[in-house]
Amino acid sequence: MTFMELAKSRFATRKFSDKAVEAEKLSAVLEAAQIAPTAKNQQPWRIYVIQSETALAKLSELTHCAYGAKTVLLFTYKTGEVWQNPLEEGIHSGIEDASIAATHAMLEATEQGLNTCWCNYFSNSKLEAALGLSTDEKAVVLMPLGYAAPDAKPAPMHEATKSLDELVKYL
Repeated sequence: MTFMELAKSRFATRKFSDKAVEAEKLSAVLEAAQIAPTAKNQQPWRIYVIQSETALAKLSELTHCAYGAKTVLLFTYKTGEVWQNPLEEGIHSGIEDASIAATHAMLEATEQGLNTCWCNYFSNSKLEAALGLSTDEKAVVLMPLGYAAPDAKPAPMHEATKSLDELVKYL
């Protein structure tokens, strides 16, 4: 499969089956995140693999975005480990670094025959507190991971809606 075939086959899955993710497939997804580039290779991101009934129940109290998945990945970053832009105060790499790791994981999941959904619809501070994250750790994205339910399908918005001319500007 080419990269473009992989990218086009991946879609936001909003309904998962009960089939568990095999340990070797989960390991491959986590390894893909591990090799993702980060600013100055500082790797400030962390991944929480949410699988216990207790943790999934806490999650379901805060968001509907697990979509029935029995495994959900939470990508965070440690504020004290991010690259700080020396040219402008307050600009750092935390969200970008965690997002690159999450993208690598998402694409490897597709390669492994798994499905995902990129979810930001949750209260970051409530989720961080409910899961007992340290105060120097910030949640970035939740990613349900598993096998799509038989009737799951891409939403109409999966297709590109704007032309490259509208999105790309040459300077």
